[in-house]
Amino acid sequence: MTSQTTDQAPAPIDPGVVEQVHDLARLARVAARELALLTRAEKDALLLALADAIEASAAQVVAANEEDLTRGRDKGLAPNLLDRLSLDEARVRDVADALRQVASLPDPVGEVVRGSTLANGLQLRQVRVPMGVVGMIYEARPNVTVDAAGLGLKSGNAVLLRGGSAAASTNAALVGIMRTTLQERGANPDAITLLSEGGHDAARALMTARGLVDLVIPRGGASLIRTVVMESTVPVIETGVGNCHVYVDASADPEMAVRIVTNSKTHRTSVCNAAESLLVHQDVAERVLPGIMAQLASAGVTVHGDEEMLRYAAAAGADHVAIVDEDDDTEFLSLDISARVVGSLDEAIGHIQEHTSGHTEAIVTADRASARRFTTEVDAAAVLVNASTRFTDGGEFGFGAEIGISTQKLHARGPMALPELTTTKWVVEGDGQVR
Repeated sequence: MTSQTTDQAPAPIDPGVVEQVHDLARLARVAARELALLTRAEKDALLLALADAIEASAAQVVAANEEDLTRGRDKGLAPNLLDRLSLDEARVRDVADALRQVASLPDPVGEVVRGSTLANGLQLRQVRVPMGVVGMIYEARPNVTVDAAGLGLKSGNAVLLRGGSAAASTNAALVGIMRTTLQERGANPDAITLLSEGGHDAARALMTARGLVDLVIPRGGASLIRTVVMESTVPVIETGVGNCHVYVDASADPEMAVRIVTNSKTHRTSVCNAAESLLVHQDVAERVLPGIMAQLASAGVTVHGDEEMLRYAAAAGADHVAIVDEDDDTEFLSLDISARVVGSLDEAIGHIQEHTSGHTEAIVTADRASARRFTTEVDAAAVLVNASTRFTDGGEFGFGAEIGISTQKLHARGPMALPELTTTKWVVEGDGQVR
């Protein structure tokens, strides 16, 4: 999807596509009402059945994925996008295991958030309930197809999935397996629906199906997220891009700094919690930068640095270029990193606040006062002390699969899992009270 300019109205949506998407949304609403009646044991049994079916069909999924990869290579899809798209049998097993992890988690539905008994005897309970129908609009990440379906099922929500065309064959195979399994188990297959036709108009019809769809979650690049946020008439949870910083403070342990920076940048570059920016206090630069640059050089990272940073990069043999203003705001998703030497903690915090995307920011320090200031003043969904940015993840946090990482401040922030796919209702019980 491409974003619309502010002075240009979006083109009309094909009425036939709107009707088709709305019909599927109505079927999903019926399925959602049926899901809301299932017990935790029944939902967990379905999740385990889905996991087993996907794992048993790994060869089918990998074959479909190879079709997508072949088309992607022919179209010149970037290496980082091909990596996100790729599924081998090991990754298929990981996708299935994510469903098993979701099955093992507590069911949020029915949880009492708070409650009390009023002076007049009325008993109040605020309880978690499913959202209803959740729409997912996402790019070349077939694991999102399964994660969204599993989290939706566990939290009692039907899901409408609009994946990117780059993963069309893989998504169709995965959703086909899951719908067949639900039907065989006596559950409504419309709990998981793939919008496989209609192109961009299908996505636009989904995000304007107010009254039929309760929530839309975009997951992908900045352009897709911006388009959904600006054009949707359905409530949106904004998942943001990850311009994540690692700041190495004056008191940082050099070996720890090398490990954290290297892992944050190179562990997997195509994900939103990979570090894209490095800041190093001038007082520790001489002690930490030779080691950091040596590790970045061995991983093939290109350093987009200021004058002092480039001197260390050159000495270590790392690929390097002079930094430009745009680099400070870039989510590279590749073996590139912007890097600057700063004169103080204040300068580091100021730089992060100016350029952060609000996803994850990390400090490496032995100074507890510096850590407290950093965690208090830096405004992000996750702030880490002496740990890699790669830990900002639903699975790593113990939430099981995640449906996205929210960088907004309303309803949900950070890795979103089961509780974030619920809302609440007030249940009030009396014995004849009138006002």
